[in-house]
Amino acid sequence: MLLIPAIDLKEGKCVRLRQGIMADDTVFSDDPVAVAGRWVAAGAKRLHLVDLDGAFAGKPKNAAIINRIVAAYPDVPVQIGGGIRDEDTIQAYLEAGVQYVIIGTKAVSEPHFIKDVSLEFPGHIIVGLDAREGKVAIDGWSKLSHHDVVDLAQKFEADGVEAIIYTDISRDGMMSGINAEATANLARAIRIPVIASGGITNIDDINALGRYVDDGIMGAITGRAIYEGTLDFAEAAKLAESFN
Repeated sequence: MLLIPAIDLKEGKCVRLRQGIMADDTVFSDDPVAVAGRWVAAGAKRLHLVDLDGAFAGKPKNAAIINRIVAAYPDVPVQIGGGIRDEDTIQAYLEAGVQYVIIGTKAVSEPHFIKDVSLEFPGHIIVGLDAREGKVAIDGWSKLSHHDVVDLAQKFEADGVEAIIYTDISRDGMMSGINAEATANLARAIRIPVIASGGITNIDDINALGRYVDDGIMGAITGRAIYEGTLDFAEAAKLAESFN
């Protein structure tokens, strides 16, 4: 299982939000490229970047910094989400060296888009499904849709996406523990890998997820815990890999 550090970008800085609220942010660094280097040095095998400004604007806002991170660490695969709503944006990121692009809001609002881009960019499309009580949220978590997370994941699997990132938004940024059981339930319902996100607080959460690796949980994204020090990334990454 991969432990994937999150680098959330707002106005060119590395921040963390609580429950996706833009006004409730904590700035951890003015140098996201150096932050990426810190996690790579600690053993990260993949980086998770989020363009928070882009997610709310509907188009990339931090692409220059994202491209600098990709260029600085060319041997570490990068997955990027936030404001990816058209083929040109996907193409630009892939040409810059990004390995995976994450589609969130547009996957829910225009699901046919996922089928199109999965055909156009095979092996590079990940869908991010952010849910509360089994229902998918969109538009920076500001709206709750009527879509069931399992039903949508099964549809996107059929469309050919590479993986699903599942976030329990009631826990994201709250340091309240991962919802391992809900993540595992989703993983068992599909054949493509699931990446867990939201709520990882300490080493106990890594152990909790590790029990479900055989069900299809291939990775976990961690953010606030590794910045605030309740989770030692290097130690946790080694533990996560031991579950493979």
